[in-house]
Amino acid sequence: MSNEIRTRIAPSPTGYPHIGTIYQALFDYVLAKSHNGQFIVRIEDTDRNRFVEGAEEIIFQSLEWCGLKPDEDALIGGPFGPYRSSERLEIYKEHIQKLIDASHAYYCFCTKERLEEMRKKQEAEKRPPMYDKTCMQISADDVKAKLDQGISYVVRMKIPENREIKVNDTILGEVKFDSNLIDHQVILKADGFPTYHLAVVVDDYLMKISHIIRGQEWLPSAPKHILLYEYFGWMESLPQFVHLPLILNTEGGGKLSKRHGHASVDYYKSEGYLPEALLNYLANIVWNHPDGKEIFPIMDLARAFELDAENKITHVQIYSQGPRFDLHKLLWMNGEYIRAMSDEELTKRIEDFLVDHPNVAVIAKLAPLVKERIKKLSDFVPLTSFVFVKPEYDLEMFQKIKVENVKELVGKIAEKVEAFEKPWNSQKFEETFRKMAEDEGVQVRDMFQLLRLVFAGQPVTPPLFETLQIMGEDESIERAKAASAFLD
Repeated sequence: MSNEIRTRIAPSPTGYPHIGTIYQALFDYVLAKSHNGQFIVRIEDTDRNRFVEGAEEIIFQSLEWCGLKPDEDALIGGPFGPYRSSERLEIYKEHIQKLIDASHAYYCFCTKERLEEMRKKQEAEKRPPMYDKTCMQISADDVKAKLDQGISYVVRMKIPENREIKVNDTILGEVKFDSNLIDHQVILKADGFPTYHLAVVVDDYLMKISHIIRGQEWLPSAPKHILLYEYFGWMESLPQFVHLPLILNTEGGGKLSKRHGHASVDYYKSEGYLPEALLNYLANIVWNHPDGKEIFPIMDLARAFELDAENKITHVQIYSQGPRFDLHKLLWMNGEYIRAMSDEELTKRIEDFLVDHPNVAVIAKLAPLVKERIKKLSDFVPLTSFVFVKPEYDLEMFQKIKVENVKELVGKIAEKVEAFEKPWNSQKFEETFRKMAEDEGVQVRDMFQLLRLVFAGQPVTPPLFETLQIMGEDESIERAKAASAFLD
């Protein structure tokens, strides 16, 4: 590949960033960075009706959290700015006028009422809903008269008739489109803002974008964009298209949409998923590592862009519908990443995640104990909260232990721990309660489950003795007495 690799994402600030934005950005970032190229972030804020204040900031925060740092964007600038569509309106108007002057676009004065009536008629006649080209027939004099009167208008691009438009995609290969089935797209709205189709083409060309990586739902737009490149005389600079498989929801019944809670990037951040695990998973659902690995650094994904004899990128799975997003698989992978961390790194991650934790100093002691038991950082809290807060005992939990004399046994546990010589010894602790289990005719696993309820008030804990050492002998004795009194 050439060293002049420039990729981009152009998210819209219309709400919390979708996981699909990170999915696309991952491929953009890796392709650019693996070829000494540039990764650009443009803010495509042309839809003013859906604009959400603060959404742009969240987009950049999400990218930063994932480690997908752009080389050029609206915050740090760059040689091809501005990087917000709303700041490029004069550029778009100039290019719109070029299309009109060359008869590749035209003014449309149709009212919303007329368009709605037209659509209903087409639906009744079972025809595809497409603009009927009424305004394309208006004479230049009539157009001028309407403009002089201040009549509201949009601008539509012309689509040639009876033409086959070919889209060469590095995943799908050659895809052909019949121009007679392509609508005369609005490229300038009545509010003076361009639509995505015009803005993305003009910006990609002026910013020298070499590869357009996006989801397959945008494939039907590709012939329109190719026509615009042709109309502007830019075909020699046509970027390479890479249309990624569409991510489906867990059930596979449709696109992973914003109504699914886990479609938002913020969900994974707030739940304590690791960004590197999330990126690894997103790569995995569409790309087969040539060495058969499931867990790998994201820069391994650069190998996906090796081209085969048919000029297609390698090892990317072709789906008839798209891959399902499997939260269970991601959770497993996140746990694998946690277990592979050093104790120091895991401690830092938990501390950063739990910025408001009441006793951050103790996290370093607990982190090694929970490493094998948590799958995401948020699991740390319910697993260790008893260390910091005295448990509220639940009689039903004690009754579930397969021991007939729970009340008497808990009383004996309290007596034993109070009699232990300080400092407590882990070997003596284990030997004492194994022997008590034998003497009382209780299974060892039931005994230790009972001990967890006594000291923690919950059936699952980090390694018990090590946790008690962190709590301290006096606190442990006090809890044993409290549990005995609770059952009395």
